Amino acid sequence: MSSVILNGKLVGSVDDGKATAQKIREARRAGEIPYETSVRYREDMDTVVINSDGGRLLRALIVVKDGKPLITSEDIQLLSEGRISWEDLVKQGKIDYLDAEEEEDAYIALNENELTKEHTHLEISPLSVLGMQAALLPFVNHNNGHRNIPAVKSVLQGVGIYNTNYLMRVDNDSAIAIDQQRPIVKTVLHDRKSAKSHPFGQNVVVAVMSYLGYNMDDAIIVNKSSVERGLFRSMFFRPYKTAELHYIGGQTDEITIPDKDVIGYKSEDSYSHLDEDGIVSPTTYVSGGDVVIGKVSPPRFVSALDKFRLGIQKRVESSVECRPGEEGVVDTVYLYSGDDGTKHVTVKVRQDRPVEIGDKFGTRSGQKGVVGMLFKQEDMPFTLSGIVPDIIFSPYSIPSRMTMGYLLELIGGKVGSLGGRFVDGTPFTGESEEALREELASYGFRDTGVETMYNGVTGEEIKARIFVGDMMYIRLKHFVSNKIQWRAKGPVQLLTRQPTEGRSKRGGLRLGEMEKDGFIAHGAALALKERFDSDKVVIPVCAKCGSIAVYNFKRRTGYCPIDGEDAPIKLIETSASFKIFLDELKSMGIYPKIILGDKV
Repeated sequence: MSSVILNGKLVGSVDDGKATAQKIREARRAGEIPYETSVRYREDMDTVVINSDGGRLLRALIVVKDGKPLITSEDIQLLSEGRISWEDLVKQGKIDYLDAEEEEDAYIALNENELTKEHTHLEISPLSVLGMQAALLPFVNHNNGHRNIPAVKSVLQGVGIYNTNYLMRVDNDSAIAIDQQRPIVKTVLHDRKSAKSHPFGQNVVVAVMSYLGYNMDDAIIVNKSSVERGLFRSMFFRPYKTAELHYIGGQTDEITIPDKDVIGYKSEDSYSHLDEDGIVSPTTYVSGGDVVIGKVSPPRFVSALDKFRLGIQKRVESSVECRPGEEGVVDTVYLYSGDDGTKHVTVKVRQDRPVEIGDKFGTRSGQKGVVGMLFKQEDMPFTLSGIVPDIIFSPYSIPSRMTMGYLLELIGGKVGSLGGRFVDGTPFTGESEEALREELASYGFRDTGVETMYNGVTGEEIKARIFVGDMMYIRLKHFVSNKIQWRAKGPVQLLTRQPTEGRSKRGGLRLGEMEKDGFIAHGAALALKERFDSDKVVIPVCAKCGSIAVYNFKRRTGYCPIDGEDAPIKLIETSASFKIFLDELKSMGIYPKIILGDKV
């Protein structure tokens, strides 16, 4: 007897589980039960598993019987003419919708020429095994599987046009590429309207070689002259928002230029960009620390006496500043009201972002890397015909990753550039390597893609054949100017007195155990002490009983709460966090005794 489980619940048993599962499939194809129903016979458990609940991902497949697909060329013709619909094919039982459970029972062929009598289903298109982003990757079937995951990430993180109405939007940290191109090597998915209207890369000339050591590991060398001509240039938008909030007691914020008697008033230069309404005007250049929206607020804590001070109300400065380390031009200013009538202001600052050392780039083969150096065109290597590459890529990244799709895209891009056409790089069904190499040879180039190159600095011939081709590179949203962080003196936390954490708070970088070992190995003990002195505090300690004393640093007098005024008091340097620890112990009724000794 085989058990029957319906949507996770045991509902009964049958004599022959395998035959029962087949009968349910035939009833589904005949339209007697919903087509969303999935069934599987598990031999290891001798159980029929039936699922009909919502939330399951279903995949459409062509039904195969006796080694032949049920959908014929006549069906395809009628479908293209509009005489039948997709729903008609589903009702006729020629299309199955399988979930992950039933897919374990299916034997699916990728192409029609692979079909045997054992096969149960056929893919509608080999491309359907890939997702939306993976289907944009050319020759992805020639790469290692785990390399395609970062390749998809490159597509997702590429700087392009993320939305066609970006001028009217105020998204956080949005980037727009000024110039985008359709890839020379494309897949069938690029012909869709959604892919055409959202390009995310540029076609560049790539040379696979080592050059002066600046492209070690995954780094790349970029032609500085190409960058100056606009290669991969993009814009970065940063919105600054605030509102005139209403508080209990009738007090409100006010968007205006703060007066000098306001608590927390900055310098006059900080407010120099503001108009009369307290808001910066478009096309104004601002940099870190400049006020873009002037604002004053009522004090957060109002004492009882303040209410009777002849109607004079204290105001606190609460303006919105441009972030430290950032600069740009005010692109747009939005003024609007909320549902409750609250005045809202949004200022969008635009920053030009040319390529610089440290910016991240990626390909559609998962080969990511940062810019290691920008060389002028006259210092870059060049081919016999005078072609200067835009990017120099390290050859050592190919054997370990085995991304053959990268090399095929280089050859395909070269063929497409020379022939003035797009190359079909669709996985499983695109143009073959042999056809691309034959066409490349017909243009007078070596079919292997290699060329003779000359050193741009000395002019000498490089004693190796360099692989040169064209491909699409993607500038990723990880700009180095958004990540660079440094600090000398700056703000500290109120409780621990240690430096704040985070780039936006002008925080410091954490020095851990391994960094400490690096300081010691270099003999930089004084630098190490300076880092660990970031929260230094001097505490008075009674040398007699070891308790923390009370001390007046101005008068240089103090006393011990236990031994009185005659007790010897020593001033000890320690960290503020250790002092907090002692205070917490005392708050729990524990007496921490500090035993003092001579310095070693």
